[in-house]
Amino acid sequence: MREPARAPQREHAHQPAAAQPRLRQSHEAKVAPQRDYRPDLKADSLALALLGAANAIARVRAGAALPQALAGVFTAYDVTPQARGAIQDIAYRSMRQLGRSDTLLGLMTTKAPEPPMLGGLLCAALTLLDPPPGTQAPYEAFTVVDQAVNAAASHPDFAHAKAMVNAVLRRFLREREALLEQALKQPLARWNYPQWWIDSTRAAYPSEWESILAAGNAHPPLTLRVNRRRTGVEAYLETLAQAGFAAEQVGPTAVRLAQAVNVSQIPGFHEGVVSVQDAGAQLAAPLLDLQDGMRVLDACAAPGGKSGHILEAADVDLTSVDADPQRLARVGDNLGRLGLTARLVAAQAQDTDWWDGRQFDRILADVPCTASGIVRRHPDIRWLRRKSDTLQLATLSTKILDNLWQMLLPNGKLLFVTCSLWPQESEAQAAAFAARHDAIRLDAPGQLLPASGAGQDHDGLFYALFQKKS
Repeated sequence: MREPARAPQREHAHQPAAAQPRLRQSHEAKVAPQRDYRPDLKADSLALALLGAANAIARVRAGAALPQALAGVFTAYDVTPQARGAIQDIAYRSMRQLGRSDTLLGLMTTKAPEPPMLGGLLCAALTLLDPPPGTQAPYEAFTVVDQAVNAAASHPDFAHAKAMVNAVLRRFLREREALLEQALKQPLARWNYPQWWIDSTRAAYPSEWESILAAGNAHPPLTLRVNRRRTGVEAYLETLAQAGFAAEQVGPTAVRLAQAVNVSQIPGFHEGVVSVQDAGAQLAAPLLDLQDGMRVLDACAAPGGKSGHILEAADVDLTSVDADPQRLARVGDNLGRLGLTARLVAAQAQDTDWWDGRQFDRILADVPCTASGIVRRHPDIRWLRRKSDTLQLATLSTKILDNLWQMLLPNGKLLFVTCSLWPQESEAQAAAFAARHDAIRLDAPGQLLPASGAGQDHDGLFYALFQKKS
C-alpha cells in the first residue's frame, strides 16, 4: 500500500507566536465555535479522522444533513482522499450509535460536553471503542484513546479538556460492562432512535418493529443496477468475478457486491454499464409499463437514479423535474454518464408554471417524505426529523399528487412512491388519493419493509400504481 500523503503545511505553523490561536480562559465570554479551524495533525492520523467526524457530528446536531456536514469539513480541513474516507466512515458509524454514545456520556459526565465538537469527539471515540454486537472494533482501544486525546489537544476550543477526554474514555474501558448494562435499560441507547421514532414504528408494525429498527442500524450494501441496454445480469456477474469481486443477484436488474468499494473501482461504472441504486428503488421503472415514444414525467427526480432507469427501459420523451437546481444538476451528470438525455426542469412539483399543458402517458411521483425507510443509508435522518414532519410532508405530498394528476392523460398511469415506513405518508395517502380522484388502483408492491438476506436486499419503500379513467 502506498504511503499516504502528508497534510499540507498550515499557514499558522509559520506565523509568529503572537499569531497562534489563543486558548480562551473559562471566565471569558463564549464565542462561536471555530469549526473551520484547521488542526495541525498528520493527514493519515486517526486523530484527524476523529476530529473531522466530531466536526460533522456537531454540524448535524445544528441541523445540517450529514453529507452537507461532511462536505463542509472536507473543505475546511482540505484533507486527502484517504482521510476523507476515514472521516466519513467514523461519522456514519457515530450516527448509527449516537443514542448509545449520548447515554453513556450522560452516565460518565455531569453535564453535556461543550462546545458541541467536544461532545462529538467523545461520541466518535466511544463508537470506535463500543462496536455493535458481533462486529470487530476497527482500531485498538489504546490507539483510539491516545488519538482522541491528541485530537482534543489540537483544537483551541477544547484543548483544555484533553484530560477529561482521557478520563472519560479510560473509565469506559474499565467499567464497560456495568456502564453498558445501565445504558441499555434506556430505549435511546438500546435502539439508537429518538423515542417518538421508536413509538411510531411500534404502533405501525406491532410484530416487526424490532427487526425494522435493527435493519435501520445495519450497514447498507452496495447495490448496482445493470444497464440492460449494455449487458445482462449474468454476463455482468461474470465480469465482476473475473475482476475479483464477489457479488450476487438480488433483483431483476440488481446486483449486490459482497464488499463495498469506491465507484471508480467498479467495472463498467464510468462507461454506464451499471449504476448504484437500491434493489427496492429499481422496481419503479418496470411498474410504469413503459413503451417507446411515450411522454414521461419524473417528478422530484434528483439525484436521477429512476430517470436513468426509465431511459434504459424504453425510448421515451422524459421530463425530469426537481425543486433543487443543484440536485437537478446531478440528474444531468448521471444521465450523461449513461449516454442518455432528458428535459431537466428546476421547479416545484406542486406548481404548474413550468408545465406546457401537454399531458403525459406516465408519471413517476417519488414524493418528499420523512425517509424513514432508508435510515441505514442516511443514519442522520432519525436525529434531524421531528414527529411533526410526518404531517407536514404528507400535506406537501398530497398537493404534489393532486397537481400531477391533471397532467396525466386518460388511461395513463401514475406511480406513487415514498421511501417512508409511516402509513400516514404511504398507504393512508394512497387510499385517500384514489378516493379523491376516483382513480383505478392497479397491482403494485405496496409497503416494502427493509429486508436483507440471500437473494434479496432492499430499503423500506412504498409503491402504489394508479390509472386514470378514460
